[in-house]
Amino acid sequence: MIPVIRPWLGEEEAEAAADVVRSGWVAQGPRVASFEAAFADAFGAAHGVAVSSCTTALHLALHLLGIGPGDEVVVPSFSFIATANAARYVGATPVFADVDPMTGNLTPDTISAVVTPRTAAVVGVHQGGVPFDVDALEALCSRKDLALVHDSACAVGSTYRGVPVSAGASLAAWSFHPRKLLTTGEGGMLTTSNADWAARLRRLREHGMSVSAADRHASGGVKLEEYEEVGFNFRMTDIQAAIGLVQLAKLPEVIARRRELADRYHKMLAEIDGLRWVADPEYGTTNYQSFWVVLPDSYEGTVVDVLGALMSRGVSARRGIMASHLEPAYSWVDLPVTERLTKRSLILPLFHQMTESEQDTVVTELAEILR
Repeated sequence: MIPVIRPWLGEEEAEAAADVVRSGWVAQGPRVASFEAAFADAFGAAHGVAVSSCTTALHLALHLLGIGPGDEVVVPSFSFIATANAARYVGATPVFADVDPMTGNLTPDTISAVVTPRTAAVVGVHQGGVPFDVDALEALCSRKDLALVHDSACAVGSTYRGVPVSAGASLAAWSFHPRKLLTTGEGGMLTTSNADWAARLRRLREHGMSVSAADRHASGGVKLEEYEEVGFNFRMTDIQAAIGLVQLAKLPEVIARRRELADRYHKMLAEIDGLRWVADPEYGTTNYQSFWVVLPDSYEGTVVDVLGALMSRGVSARRGIMASHLEPAYSWVDLPVTERLTKRSLILPLFHQMTESEQDTVVTELAEILR
């Protein structure tokens, strides 16, 4: 079976994790601090705050901004459900906006269509690694006095106008889930341009403690902490951070290989009439975290039909990006572009170790199924 994704993990990551275990300090500590600094430096951020997942990063971002009951947060439905859930966690109401049919991302027009006097923030998602138009969304949010949070879960290594995506963003949330290009098993990061916010986020992720456990230990003396506000247990471990440091060093090679494979997909898939696939927007580049395609109008079957047929032929694919507003946890609204994309798209296998022979098989089998 050709998998849809396979993390690129090896002996370097295993040895890094083993070094942490041997050190005796496995909780949040010096390696987390090193990973935060290295990650922020690599992606043009002033500060990095490591957390337990991208979901907790989004939760912390909205909590930090004071978003709560009575507020509305504009989010794309065309995203993993965690994006909408984060608004619920702080007591706010997620309001779904439609997306651009080519990029799958929010636009100023789709956001403006759902903004109300209660709107307090927008969570823009760089969907599947395709960057949204940052300048356009920032300009809109500035005019309407709305906070903009970047959901950069899938966007490690993507670029916007020649710089790393979300570089300089007020708040950006990142994921290190195994389906991402850089993985720590589970884990996430908040990056911010605001030093005061970074300091508060570090307290909030650790129950609101005024002094972290690592700093208290390193002081060499008695140092009692205070709990200045109600916080959370959203910490990352040093084991995860050690793996993350190794993964970060490998990232340029991962991105180069994925873009090479994606370019090859583009050339081969051009032979299938009516099929459309993800590509770079004119203002940036995608890391091809997910290589999604939209089925031709001429194909009368469903995505489920295609997924089942591929599975029977030894190819593991996935349905396209979900539509959160169609799930029982949320109320249905009319989002025609989102609904078309989620019902007619699927994600093809793409991973660093993928061979050309495996890629040939994926394209050949897909072409036969669609015919």
